[in-house]
Amino acid sequence: MELRQLKQFCTVAEMLSFRRAAERLHMAQPPLSVAIRKLEAELGAELFERRGRTIRLTPAGLEALRTARRVLTDADEVRTATRSAAKGESGRVRVGFVGSATYALLPRLLPVFRARYPNIELELRESTNIELLSLLESERLDVGLVRFPTASASALQFQIVERDVFQALLPKGHRLAAQREVTLKSLAQEPLIDYASTKVPGLHAMVMLAFQHAGFSPRVAQEATQVQTVMSLVESGLGVALVPSVSSRLASKNVVFRPIRGLPAAASIGIALAYHAEKESAAARRFREVAGEMTPALSSRNAPRVRR
Repeated sequence: MELRQLKQFCTVAEMLSFRRAAERLHMAQPPLSVAIRKLEAELGAELFERRGRTIRLTPAGLEALRTARRVLTDADEVRTATRSAAKGESGRVRVGFVGSATYALLPRLLPVFRARYPNIELELRESTNIELLSLLESERLDVGLVRFPTASASALQFQIVERDVFQALLPKGHRLAAQREVTLKSLAQEPLIDYASTKVPGLHAMVMLAFQHAGFSPRVAQEATQVQTVMSLVESGLGVALVPSVSSRLASKNVVFRPIRGLPAAASIGIALAYHAEKESAAARRFREVAGEMTPALSSRNAPRVRR
């Protein structure tokens, strides 16, 4: 049984005339009559009572008509959904993100994307850089908003979607808080809240790089995984830290941010959208395109990387 046969049957049932049905279907009447006879033989029941030129549906035909209409509607929905997914207008995108992406990037990006593509379902997952990269590599995520610079598998591509710089985070009332800017030399004399090298290798490496360029070694007092945790430890008075400036949007009133004078350009940071170029779905490509429209794009070759 084919969808073409069901369409022919429904047309005859609606017109109750083989001649008019054939005209609507743009075919000759004899082949249509033969097609309906074959369908009846296949179903094992007569669908029409034929009395000369007058026809009407049998009880079996009435039941078949209800089911046939439903099948044709479902087939249309399958066709529409398939075409929509192929164009990237529907489907699902599994998005992973680091916590600091919630400060500014996601609140800007998600409303625009959802308004433009309401039929694409977003599945969001927060995690650390290392886990997000692992999930991307194993194809359990479609895209990941990750901290860069970062190490990655060669199959992953990176598109920078948010640029940022380090600022010094100090407890309110700290002696350096009275200055409009601070230096890495002055920060090196304070206990430092650093990023765990095993969990956040990118941020850890960039903090160390900044101090190394300035010719100083920091006094690491504590380590943490999330930027928000680092901020909480600074607020608790356990030390100072270098944090992305965007985190000031959600900072407590008990900490202060200060620009760092002489911060090397090599210590630039940000958030990049990581993805598999060769395995990217149409819906995931739409997500990346919207992100690219809202933020400066940069090729993966220009994205700085560090070793794990």
